Amino acid sequence: MAYKDLHDFVAALEQEKELKRIQVEVDSELEITEITDRISKQNGPALLFEQVKGSNFPLLINAMGSYKRMNMALEVDDLDVIGNQIGEFIDMTTYLGLMNKFKALPKLSRLVNVFPLKVPKGACQDVVEMDPDLNTLPILKCWPNDGGKFITLPLIMTKDPETGQQNTGMYRMQVYDKNTTGMHWHLHKDGREIYEKYKKLGGKMPVSVALGCDPAITYAATAPLPKMIDEMMFAGFLRKRPVTLVKSKTNDIYVPTNAEFILEGYVDVNEELRLEGPFGDHTGYYSLADFYPTFHVKCITHKKDAIYPTTIVGKPPMEDCYLGKATERIFLPLIKMQYPEIVDYNFPLEGVFHNCVIVSIKKRFPGHAKKIMNSLWGIGQMMYTKMIIVVDENIDPHDLSTVAWKVFNNIDAKRDLVISEGPLDALDHASNMSHLGYRLGIDATKKWSSEGHTREWPDDIEMTSEMKEFVSRRWKEYGLD
Repeated sequence: MAYKDLHDFVAALEQEKELKRIQVEVDSELEITEITDRISKQNGPALLFEQVKGSNFPLLINAMGSYKRMNMALEVDDLDVIGNQIGEFIDMTTYLGLMNKFKALPKLSRLVNVFPLKVPKGACQDVVEMDPDLNTLPILKCWPNDGGKFITLPLIMTKDPETGQQNTGMYRMQVYDKNTTGMHWHLHKDGREIYEKYKKLGGKMPVSVALGCDPAITYAATAPLPKMIDEMMFAGFLRKRPVTLVKSKTNDIYVPTNAEFILEGYVDVNEELRLEGPFGDHTGYYSLADFYPTFHVKCITHKKDAIYPTTIVGKPPMEDCYLGKATERIFLPLIKMQYPEIVDYNFPLEGVFHNCVIVSIKKRFPGHAKKIMNSLWGIGQMMYTKMIIVVDENIDPHDLSTVAWKVFNNIDAKRDLVISEGPLDALDHASNMSHLGYRLGIDATKKWSSEGHTREWPDDIEMTSEMKEFVSRRWKEYGLD
């Protein structure tokens, strides 16, 4: 059963002893970050700060900051389940033959829940403020050198002026004053593309921002979906219940009825860009200040008992790492459909999403590892991946010790390293140029004679299975437990 809203999720977390209420007054400037950072590094609970200095709204943070809470958020025992379900929908063999068609009917019935429903009113509009003041919200200044306070968990909803299709993305928002913020649309993001379309038309681009939806909707805003897939449709699939939407009070954008807050306004595409940042980012470094559009808030609506949701990012592990891991597992089956030789992959937390992926493959021909590197660099946001390590199918990409052993011992630098020039994430600070630089591929697979390796390749040292079983049976006798 889908969570009704964020309050419902908070109740579930509390029931599972995954939430701690903080009842003393705390400051939104740096103090909450320091508390949460310590808790994140200890793999601790979600935190609900009930008294934030200068605000009447409680603040929720670290709500999805563990594997267990991420599973709870998407209502599964294992994130791989969602990916497998998506794979079954897309796999045409599921529908071939009369019996398969009948077996597929229960799965197809789930598609009914995909399409959002527009309704005349929603709890997100219980309170309407036409003279908005962002200072009433407990918005964080996260790190000492940040350019100001930032809204870090916003669902930014825009509408394509050509197709009329809505888009939902998550981009940080620096608060400049009581009713203006930055709009951090990176060069390669869908929100930026829609903004560029409005620039050709001139005038004001309508924007609505939802804060504090149920966790499936929040996750959907972060998912790397194809352009034709509406994030609210994907959320409906995840939550097995349609997302209900209500029209914003001041523009023609439909927003989730169960959101805690809605910020309504516009971006004037004729307006000069404004300096935004620096910001302590998920890379563990400050992203540099740069110029971005300004969002003008004209109206704030919210629930009567609204909870302000937020997150902090920085040196991993933090809450965003688990959102990233959800994407890793959910989208693996889709990657494997395109490249069936892929067995598994792992985006290590230390790689902060785009900086490293380890891929295990069923190697079938010379240069197969290099083929996979170049293929992955050509897929969507995988183009940002600064390092791709390819290992053989018998290597678990999540076993970092074994992967390191293979990389350190299996490569010949001239033969097995691939340097590729291409797009990089806007947050990358190491390249000489913004958005463009060099990526590294490492082929750590066993080399074949057909790949030019003329010497005999040594076998891994492995004990016989018989001796392993024999020792396992006698283990208690050794008194080593």
